[in-house]
Amino acid sequence: MNEYRRHRQNRKLVEIGERQVRELRKTDLNRQMLALDECNGFRIRPGFYNMNGATMLADGVNFTAYSKGATAITLLLYKRGESTPFAHLPFPESYRIGNVYSMIVFGLDIENIEYCYSVDGPWDPDKGLLFNKNHLLLDPYAKAVSGQRIWGQNPNKDGAYRARIVRDNFEWNDTNSLCTPMNDTVIYEMHVRGFTMDPSSGVKCRGTFEGIKEKTEYLRKLGITAVELMPIFEFDETRDKRIVNGKTLLDYWGYNTISFFAPNTSYASESEYNKEGVELKRMIKELKDNGIEVILDVVFNHTAEGNENGPFISFKGFDNNIYYLLTPYGQYYNFSGCGNTMNCNHPMVQELIVECLRYWAIEYRVDGFRFDLASILGRDQDGSPMERPPLIQRLAYDPILGNVKLIAEAWDAGGMYQVGNFPAWKRWAEWNGKYRDDIRSYLKGDIWAAPEAVKRITGSMDMYGGSYLGYDSSVNFITCHDGFTLYDLYSYNGKHNEDNGWNNTDGANDNRSWNCGAEGETTDPKILDLRFRMMRNAITVLMCSRGTPMVYAGDEFGNTQFGNNNAYCQDNEISWLNWNLLKKNKNYFDFYRNMIQFRRKHPAIRKDLQPSKCGYPHISVHTENPDNGNITKDSKVICVRYAGFIEKKNHDDIVYIAINAYWEDIQIMLPNPPEGAYWSLCVDTGDESGKYFYNRPKPLTWRNRTLKARSVSVFIVSFGAEYGV
Repeated sequence: MNEYRRHRQNRKLVEIGERQVRELRKTDLNRQMLALDECNGFRIRPGFYNMNGATMLADGVNFTAYSKGATAITLLLYKRGESTPFAHLPFPESYRIGNVYSMIVFGLDIENIEYCYSVDGPWDPDKGLLFNKNHLLLDPYAKAVSGQRIWGQNPNKDGAYRARIVRDNFEWNDTNSLCTPMNDTVIYEMHVRGFTMDPSSGVKCRGTFEGIKEKTEYLRKLGITAVELMPIFEFDETRDKRIVNGKTLLDYWGYNTISFFAPNTSYASESEYNKEGVELKRMIKELKDNGIEVILDVVFNHTAEGNENGPFISFKGFDNNIYYLLTPYGQYYNFSGCGNTMNCNHPMVQELIVECLRYWAIEYRVDGFRFDLASILGRDQDGSPMERPPLIQRLAYDPILGNVKLIAEAWDAGGMYQVGNFPAWKRWAEWNGKYRDDIRSYLKGDIWAAPEAVKRITGSMDMYGGSYLGYDSSVNFITCHDGFTLYDLYSYNGKHNEDNGWNNTDGANDNRSWNCGAEGETTDPKILDLRFRMMRNAITVLMCSRGTPMVYAGDEFGNTQFGNNNAYCQDNEISWLNWNLLKKNKNYFDFYRNMIQFRRKHPAIRKDLQPSKCGYPHISVHTENPDNGNITKDSKVICVRYAGFIEKKNHDDIVYIAINAYWEDIQIMLPNPPEGAYWSLCVDTGDESGKYFYNRPKPLTWRNRTLKARSVSVFIVSFGAEYGV
């Protein structure tokens, strides 16, 4: 029996079993209908205590909530869109086991129901206890949040958020996890709305999950293997709504989570009452069916509730002193820079985070998670760094997450910087911020950065060569959402964030950028030529570096944010991709795409293959003289050779990248090729004829080459007939 038939047969057995369980559960409930309790006109009974949140059953809805400090919890039911509850259902004391309250409510019209909670208990701010039965609290396990459907609007006049009951019945058919190895992965970071919101995107459903789905073929042809979506957990973009220079500014990026289990409903192209998340699932399925994984940028370091002056949304009212790191006087530690810090290593908070990630891995088939300010995940309840953080270890060994990519942004706003030292258990990868900084410095002409740059290019083994997984631990990037685009990196000497309304005081000052001779937009052909050469240099070095490359959406066709390096609030042309540039900068786009394909074609760049038959090491470093491997602060040129044997092709894969970050031409010499073989040129970013990439490598008759000023060349060894070529 082939794998497909076996899978279908197993699925049928599972479905039969699920039906039997449902029928038995329904029979059991029917048997007890005459013995049900009555509460304010509704029939109720004790629920399933291990099913958190609101779960649909055959005859009712199971509501489960928990709180260690609460003295009572009441379920409030609303008709859709109304601000006054039509029912108050207190959990009977007999429906409580330990700190968990659970109740099944029968006879609900779930199509028109919304709900929230009132939680009573002690009010003692100095001890971090903020219970108040008058606060309307969102279910921490809510799978959909009402009132967030229309982007830029929040119709909840009472300021409270309510949840909806969701049907989890999406059919994935034979869609499975792709499990692309990290060394074969190319990550494409994007913002769901900004990716297609501009009319130039040409999609029907702009700014939505469906809009991304419409661009699947584009992403496939680009060659990336994974998309990393900036936050898609429900957030309120109107949280800090304001007007600056005539523009409405919103919480555009979404790094202020309201609900960890709920997708952002404004990213759906149509209303999904009780089916929230279906469009997102369709998008994920389409991408995975085309070989593209989906990674979510998740924010567990803080929430939208902020500090003492922030709103009561959920966690503050359930167990404020458990969910947040508090000082001895009940004030909020702020290691996130956003007002509060989640108490991630408390057992209850651990449980919430683990259950959340499992939910997204199971129900949405997500392939990976990038953890914002992940160093906070390693802080103790007093804020101090932990040597072996239980949450990070637990995620590393969780069986459901066994094949899921775990990527840490290994720093936080409290000064903890752990790049190269994140407690990984040989499981976590990191955003390599040192790669970004060192490569930016060197490529713009800081030749004294050469010794550090060559370490980053060859896999940062000075950082990841010990207890980590070597090359698989480093996610290399030059640009991301937080900072300049690649075009702006070589168009601006400094940030231009005036439109953010903070007098240009926000955003990073250490950009290591260079405007190539003019600040901002210019028509000078020499400056424009230099800018695009610098951009070609950057993508060439990134794709020829050991580690997992990550690129920022729009960089492939020269998208600009007009010098804004902190566009977190710009829901407009500053942040939206201008797809007209794809046509305008087609030559650059083709080069960019070719470099991604080149990396895929040459596995010696990505990983250690079988030992080279020519006797070369997997990686060797050279100056302009191939016999000199000593890169110093005076080195103007960095050369790296990758080599390994490909059994299927029965010959070595040998790649040689030569980087001249200096402002003058430099003569280099290539190493001697193996006997019977010769060097071929694949890439020359400084080619004056405009032939920057050779799809058919250009054979060379001389080992001497002139490396143009501020340019990168890439060579491969071509073998003769005796090698089977």
